[in-house]
Amino acid sequence: MTKIELASYIDHTLLAPDATVKDIMQLCLEAKRYGFKSVCVNSIYVPLAASELADSDVKVCSVVGFPLGASTSKDKATETKNAIRNGADEIDMVISIGAAKEGRFSYVSSDIASVVRVARREGDKLNKKIIVKVILETCLLDDYAIENCCLCAKKAGADFVKTSTGFANPKGTDGNLLPNGASEYHIKLMRKVVGAGFGVKASGGIRSTKMALAMIEAGANRIGTSSGINILDNFIED
Repeated sequence: MTKIELASYIDHTLLAPDATVKDIMQLCLEAKRYGFKSVCVNSIYVPLAASELADSDVKVCSVVGFPLGASTSKDKATETKNAIRNGADEIDMVISIGAAKEGRFSYVSSDIASVVRVARREGDKLNKKIIVKVILETCLLDDYAIENCCLCAKKAGADFVKTSTGFANPKGTDGNLLPNGASEYHIKLMRKVVGAGFGVKASGGIRSTKMALAMIEAGANRIGTSSGINILDNFIED
């Protein structure tokens, strides 16, 4: 793999609540300089990112229902519509995690479908394909729920399943915090369920070149990280 190829896997991400206009402008400048696949931002910054990246091949990704996934399907659909009209090329939506934990997979599927329908409709108006990624928050789900949510994403017509928001706070029985990001185990599980022709995005806690490459080896074809520069700067081509 070359450095250019590795860069094409990366969604250069800044979702911090205190991100400023200056921060987003710097994010976009870095994405163009390094050749990242996209920048991933909160919807308030989609117009700015779209303007800053208009002269490049870098895509604009907006999160929807982020980070809890607990808004209504109608709200997620409206947020999706607005993000696309403001310049988003990709949508990373959070599922209803509570519904997934309860096994209400028909709701999970319809919730995803409500976003996909709007993304397809708005994309058709612009004559472009809007990519929809579905965030499962794997640290809060067991394997059975993860497998079924992957099937829901496929059924609903999405393009990717994604591990994490990076904002969850799972705790063990002792009350101590547990890992909340991507793992090779979950990437392998998700890839097994969705098959070779579907997208799998690893996100959350990916800060090193070694970890990014491990996620790709496990089956990820997109990496969400705020450490993309560090990952590339420390990558040694074969």
